[in-house]
Amino acid sequence: MSGLTAEIAGFIANASLQAMPEAVLGKAKKCVADTFGVMLAGAHSEVAPPILRYLDQGGARGDAAVLGTGLSTSPEMAAFANATFGHALDFDDVLSMMVAHPSSVIVGALLGAAAGKKISGRQFLEAYIVGVEVGAKIGLGITVGHFGRGFHSQGTLCTFSALAGIAKLRSLDTATTQLAFGIASSLASGVRRNVGTMTKPLHAGWAARNAMAAADLASFGLTAAPDALEAKTGFFGAFGVDASDAAVTSKGLGKPWTVADPGLAIKRFPCCHASHRAMDGLLTLRRKMNFTVDTVKQVDCRYPPGGTTPVASYPEPKTGLQGKFSLQYSLAAGVLDGEYTLRSFKDEAVLRPEIKPVLQKIHVTEEVHCGNNDPHLESRSFGSRGFVEVEVTMTDGRNEMIRVDHAPGHPRRELEWSEIQAKFMDCASTAHIDPNGAESVFKRLANLEACNDVNEIAALLLTK
Repeated sequence: MSGLTAEIAGFIANASLQAMPEAVLGKAKKCVADTFGVMLAGAHSEVAPPILRYLDQGGARGDAAVLGTGLSTSPEMAAFANATFGHALDFDDVLSMMVAHPSSVIVGALLGAAAGKKISGRQFLEAYIVGVEVGAKIGLGITVGHFGRGFHSQGTLCTFSALAGIAKLRSLDTATTQLAFGIASSLASGVRRNVGTMTKPLHAGWAARNAMAAADLASFGLTAAPDALEAKTGFFGAFGVDASDAAVTSKGLGKPWTVADPGLAIKRFPCCHASHRAMDGLLTLRRKMNFTVDTVKQVDCRYPPGGTTPVASYPEPKTGLQGKFSLQYSLAAGVLDGEYTLRSFKDEAVLRPEIKPVLQKIHVTEEVHCGNNDPHLESRSFGSRGFVEVEVTMTDGRNEMIRVDHAPGHPRRELEWSEIQAKFMDCASTAHIDPNGAESVFKRLANLEACNDVNEIAALLLTK
């Protein structure tokens, strides 16, 4: 019987867009279009200057576009930069079964792999869907315990997502793909301690770059263990927990296709997804109660056990990046501003003096009852387990509470194309892309299966 590494290689080779359910294509297009947008904005984030200096120092040259900039570079370095920028603002989509944001890594890697070749929209989408599927099912098999150990799945599991997409796009044979997964098993890396710093989005870029390197090295004849995923001393053994089971991954490939079921969550807010249900609940209560910062006495936010893990490290953040992983700040900003934009998580917004007294009004707890009805509590990601309660008490004694089960953009609260377009246009304006040009590009992304060459779209998103 073949092992998991070989089975994944065979699965990638045999996967076909034509054989996938119709719903898969539409949902994939939404995620890809959204990812192009967040890459544009990320190219003008605080993460961009050191990344661009790194590219310049390396001196790599090539035809691969770095979206939102005027630069073209080598395929590997473009994959690195685009994926980093895609995750820079924490505005990219999220897949709970991986506890990761796979699209930024996959799309970044595929843009690099497509450079200099004529790659149709259908080929690009097929490779993207396969990339999501492989990483997702590895995540399902290794379990959320991988994330719990301190590994950041963006840098670990998404390496395999990107590699699967590249292997499909390049039509690598199964033997070469199997070797590439062996190489990637030794390259995958990333620790959660760097959440809230610039190194968190670096994990995405490094994963895309590692995937490109693994595919190239395998193609050039570098050898690796044929069972590097499932062997006792392989990836599952080293990075997993007692509950990890490679057989779960093997049995789940394409059954169903993850892009359609359970689907990815496309973010409405540019911060950690674990905060989104609470933020949505606060805005709903603000509209209903018509409160202001002066009329709010206290905000109580209740999460299921373990639910605040990704957003509890920075109760009083000192930077915009820390603010993205601070539930207290996210709620305080909602009280003060009544909305969330890209500007909400800039350094100047987090450090404004008027936010400090509002932070003292925010009380966050984890409550058993918020997870009692979730039979999969321990296996779900922190942002999707159980439900969240937000309760606002006003100075005049009025009190309202709301329960939120799913954040906006969750597959059960899917964003419409018009909402994704509005987000794309906002991101494009941050990158100083002409509005008419941005609208034209978005239309092409929304109809990506009809595109003859994805590189033509990428070229339109280079700035002068």
